[in-house]
Amino acid sequence: MAIILITGSSTGIGFATAELLAKNGHKVYASMRNPKNSPQLAELAEKNNLPITILPLDVDHDESVKEAVTFILTEEAGIDVLINNAGIDTVGPIEELPLEEIKKIMETNYFGTVRCIQAVLPSMRERKSGCIINVTSIAGKVYTNFHGPYCASKAAVEAFSESLAQEIKEFNIRVAIVQPGVIDTGIFYKNKPVPEITSYPAIKRFRALVLALLDNHVPPVVVAEVIRHVIENNPSQLRFTAGPEAEPLISFRSSISDEDWIDSASMDEQYWAVGMKEIFQLDIMPYLEK
Repeated sequence: MAIILITGSSTGIGFATAELLAKNGHKVYASMRNPKNSPQLAELAEKNNLPITILPLDVDHDESVKEAVTFILTEEAGIDVLINNAGIDTVGPIEELPLEEIKKIMETNYFGTVRCIQAVLPSMRERKSGCIINVTSIAGKVYTNFHGPYCASKAAVEAFSESLAQEIKEFNIRVAIVQPGVIDTGIFYKNKPVPEITSYPAIKRFRALVLALLDNHVPPVVVAEVIRHVIENNPSQLRFTAGPEAEPLISFRSSISDEDWIDSASMDEQYWAVGMKEIFQLDIMPYLEK
């Protein structure tokens, strides 16, 4: 049994991971920004007698992170696994996105991850034991137009994780990166609709692709199972993909030149749709017309 802290557990991947790990005998501290506004996990834990403790933790604020970690360390001998899952998204042309919105993405997705790691690492280092799992995205490796701030935040976590893994290996602490594809979670449904007035009408292609992939209805438990594998089987590898299109898309992107990837954004719409069908086996055209 491991003592596990998960951030962003109110819905989606965090919720599914907390439930799955608890059902498999681990003691889970499931944190979220506002537990009172998201009682579903607490209700599930009580109904099924699961070893889940709900904690308030806002990854954007130092004190909130410190208080949550301090509480766990007063209850337990240590934190065996930290799962950095909390994240937010935004979609839009970089020119037209408010700078404050871009900063917020980095604050939560990148600096929030750093905060939690800095809070947990001292006790892991003293015990010479621990595992840090950072949930990134295929967007951390595949950079798409109209998704720049999110891609940048996840790429930052990817780079940070690889550096961190080298630093803490001597203390018997390992780092794993889990890269989900498009998973059917609330993060995508919170995005604003395509603006009626924009200088970048091609944004509808990005929306169409996301909508088409969401219709595959890949559940968050797919990612949770990968996370469970990392915890229970202790594999030595650094990166793990999650979801049916994650590995194929990362492999496809690495197989073509930067220039060809950039040029693909300005393809004729029909030709672009054909390319998407070859990569994802999806008919994109109906979604372009929505």
